[in-house]
Formats: sequence, structure tokens, C-alpha cells
Amino acid sequence: MISHSTRFRVFFAAIVALTASATRLDWICANDDVSGASSAPQTLTLHARTRVETAPGSGRFNAITKPVAWDPSKTAIVVCDMWNVHWCKGATRRVAEMAPRMNEVLVAARNRGVLIIHCPSSTLKFYEGTPQRERAHRAAHVATKTPLRNSCNLDVKREGPLPIDDSDGGCDCDPPCKQGSPWTREIDTLKIEPPDAITDSVEAVYLMKERGIENVIVMGVHTNMCVLGRPFAIRQLVDQEFHVVLMRDMTDTMYSSRRPPYVSHFTGTDLVVEHIEKHWCPTITSVDFLGGREFRFSEDHRPRVVIVMAEPEYSTERTLPKFAAEELGKDFRVSLVFGSQTDPADLPGLEAIVDADALIVSVRRRPLKPAQMKLLRDYVAASKPVLGIRTASHAFSLRGAKPPAGLETWESWDADVFGGHYVGHHTDGVKVTVTAAGEAPYNPIFKLWTSGEPKVAVSSLVGHGSLYKVRPLAGSTWWLLFGHIPGQPEEPVAWMNHRVDNGLSFYTSLGHPDDFAEPVFRKLLVAALHVLTKT
Repeated sequence: MISHSTRFRVFFAAIVALTASATRLDWICANDDVSGASSAPQTLTLHARTRVETAPGSGRFNAITKPVAWDPSKTAIVVCDMWNVHWCKGATRRVAEMAPRMNEVLVAARNRGVLIIHCPSSTLKFYEGTPQRERAHRAAHVATKTPLRNSCNLDVKREGPLPIDDSDGGCDCDPPCKQGSPWTREIDTLKIEPPDAITDSVEAVYLMKERGIENVIVMGVHTNMCVLGRPFAIRQLVDQEFHVVLMRDMTDTMYSSRRPPYVSHFTGTDLVVEHIEKHWCPTITSVDFLGGREFRFSEDHRPRVVIVMAEPEYSTERTLPKFAAEELGKDFRVSLVFGSQTDPADLPGLEAIVDADALIVSVRRRPLKPAQMKLLRDYVAASKPVLGIRTASHAFSLRGAKPPAGLETWESWDADVFGGHYVGHHTDGVKVTVTAAGEAPYNPIFKLWTSGEPKVAVSSLVGHGSLYKVRPLAGSTWWLLFGHIPGQPEEPVAWMNHRVDNGLSFYTSLGHPDDFAEPVFRKLLVAALHVLTKT
């Protein structure tokens, strides 16, 4: 066997300082001229992402992105509580870091004729007498379909509980900061221009009704609190039948990783965004206005992991999301892609792999439409890592049969990606004894997985599904674990592959539901993911 040393190569954190205070005259223009908007508006094309249940009552959702076209003259942006300072130092720091990108969005939107409404709650005294404040204050009180509320609390019947516990106030600092209300105005990085308006109440709804606004983009902080519950924010606006989207990369939560579900602060934000996409409105990103890549906080180092599930035998559509929720939320940013319940050739939301840092595959014999197969081929060709579970060895194969018209297979996927040679499996119902391969102790996955106790880890691992026949493996593979059943030759059950495209893959033929119940198996997958993403 070729030495591991020759076969494998394994392995701006700048926080923006809080802008110094400025006087009101430094940044609020006293001119009431609203001619600053550009000439004839062009249609806004926004890529709105929402969550669609795979089947009624399944509890599994795909993230589906579709373009929407909005008239900018009938569109407003609501900037929620982007205060100059917060009682939580971490929150203050993140607002300051996000604000420059947000201001660029506001400039671009304003230039296209979008109404900008600044809503820094409990600071209106600072803006008294300015044209922008008067513009909102003078808005006519028109009749609304349902009564306007000054506070829109959690609607348990509609949305259930939030996915995070923010009962402690949500400060993620160590030690937690003392709570209070230190804000006095909006952060001055956000420029308030002549056409804008300022309010912190239902005046925002009146102003939008007066202006003929039909569409609203909400941004600001904090996603789980004010962005949902303020009188000018998501719950109220949806109730009033505006077309609403949240700009998901221009927001932040108040969530502490010390509270359930005990995930990264940034995963907490992702969970609340997902909650909003399921129950309230779609989301977009600042890319729709500025191009480039979506904004990401400098402290957010989580690799993006996309998990694709489409196999009927081993229930990984249940076990993998549970595994991800319990094991990956602290260190990884996870997206789930489930196979369509109505179209076997569709993996809705697969485009998420374009920006992925790692791909987990649990798919069985699925031919795909050419566009989705191209996404997979492009991902692999880019030398990005792949982690395969059990039926992933024959994910896109029909055993050489011709695919249905208009669909494609990838018959050599197993060999190309995993260096494998799946030809079937032994008898079901026989538990598989697992042992370490000879060179396994030198493997970085094995080292991280066992943490210095290889005998304990390996001896406690048992395969509950049938043993796969996978020999011979390619010479580019590095074997980690063997599986044994009585009367049959041993078979590799876990290995790494250094692909021709120079990417790394990890594959295991384990993955039965009972395997996922074993902590040692989940730890193996986590170790593999860390090594593949070099975290």
C-alpha cells in the first residue's frame, strides 16, 4: 500500500470597530427635497427563498428559491433597530460590522426608487423636527384590514415555538453583558437621506399605505425579536397583506450558544431564518442589489455543508437531519436537500451545493435531470469534498440500464468519487463486526475519531445493516475500517479516497438507522467532516 505521506494532503478575522458618535447635523440632511430617487424605475428581480414541505405533515422542508419581480416605486425597505449601541457588546459589534454593507444596499435601493424607512425604536426624540421624521408622522391614518398592533408577539398557533431559547436575553458574550437600553439613535454608518422616513411605530404602515407600497424588504436586528415582533416588522406586515421578504444576510439574532439547542450563535440565526421561511415570508440576500457574495460576519467560520437525502431503505431523511441538529450545529452551517416526493428525478434546492464546502450524500439509484446532474459534476470537478453514506455508492446508477428519456445517470460515480466497487451485499440480519485497517491509526480521520483510544472506539462500533461487497477498491483509497461476518471474507466499510480531480472523499457503507443510534458512529462522521473541511 502506498504510504499515506505520499497519497494524501490533509489540512479577515477583522472586527469592524464601532463608529464614533456624530452629531445629528453631520448626517441628517434637513432638506425635504425628495427628488434624490433616480429616473424611471427598473424592475427589481429578487431571488426569494422559502421552505416547502416535501409532503403534507412530513415535517421535512426543502429550501426553494424562485425569482420575483417587484416595482421599486411600490417597494419599501424597513430598517429595524440598527442602533448606535446595544447593551450586548457582541450585538453592538455585529451591527457595526454589518452596517457598511447595509448602507450600500440602501444606496442602491434608493437610487432605484425604493422608499427607505428607518425604524430605530425608542430614539425618536433624537430626530424631532427633521423632514424624515415629519414625513412618517404626517402619514394619514387609513383603515386597515385588521387592527394594527403596537407589539406582535409569538403566534403559537401559526408558527409554534421559536427554534432557539432566547429567554436569557440572548447575549453570547462571556461573561454575559448587563442588560439595559443604552441606544440613542440609529448607527450613523446608515445615511439618512432626503427621500427617507423615520418612525418606530404603526406610522410605517400608514406611510406605506399612503404611498401605494405593496412590497416590503425587512432588514436589521434582531431576527428572533424585533424583526418579527415590532409594529413595523414581519408579523404585522404579513398580517396587513404586504408582500414581505427578509434580507437574511442583513440580520442577526439575540441568541446565546449556552442555551438550547446549544449551537453556534450564527446557527441560531440560521434556525430563526428557516423558521421565518416556513411560517412567515421568503428571504433574499444583499446580492440581489449589490452582486458578489452574501454578507457573512467575520466571526462566522462555519464551513457550509449540504446534506442530500433521497433513498427509501434506511430512513436517512430522518436520521441525518437529527444527526445534523445534534452534532453539527456548533461548527458547521448545514443545508438539507430532500428528494422530491412526487418526482424521483428531482432534488429540490440542490443548487445550494454551488456554495458548499462539503457535500454529504445519501441517495439510492436516482437518475437526474441534466441541470441537476451538472451541478453534481461541477461540484466534484471543483475538487470539493464528498462524504458518502451507505447507498451513496450507487446514488446515481441504474446498474447500467438506460435512464428514462430526459434523465441522466452517473454510472461511474462510485469509482470516480469514492474509489469504490459496489456489487451488492451479503445476507440481511447479520450484525457486522468492525476492526481497524492496518494503516488506519495514521489517518487523520481515525486519529480525530478515536482521540487516542482506538481499541475502545473500534470495538464498540457494530454494523446493523448488511455487509456491502465493495472489493476491489482503487489504489487511491486509504482504508480505515473492515467489516466481518461469519463465513465471508472481510470487506472495507470505511475509507478515504484521493480523487483524480485532487479532491478528498470519505465513504462508509454503515448508515443503518441503528448505526445512527450509536454515538461512536456519529462521532466518526463528525471527524470525517472536520478533516474533509480542514476545520
